[in-house]
Amino acid sequence: MITPDDVRRIALSLPQTTEKIAWSMPTFRVAGKMFATLPEDETSMAVRCPREERNELTLAEPEKFWIADHEAGFAWVRVRLAALENLDELRDILVDSWRQAAPVALLDALPDSGAATSD
Repeated sequence: MITPDDVRRIALSLPQTTEKIAWSMPTFRVAGKMFATLPEDETSMAVRCPREERNELTLAEPEKFWIADHEAGFAWVRVRLAALENLDELRDILVDSWRQAAPVALLDALPDSGAATSD
């Protein structure tokens, strides 16, 4: 089972990532730009996701992905932690979101995703 501690550990392992409490929840940022949050009771996370992809994800896997009403106008998607298959899937989602927020100059600092995580 994926936990909020897994989200935190993987997010903070990404280059120049910091954690900051905002709106009474943990948020993860790169170069000051938010790329992930642990909202509500930390059973889900919110990540950046282009709207076209977000809509496809929520239609294809509604048990895993959904759009919170207050985020509908933004390029964010929610992910149910319990629905994730493993830590590699979690890492892939966080890395994708991190890449969308990171400055171009920082993208090369990200190592290949290899087997850095395990179940």
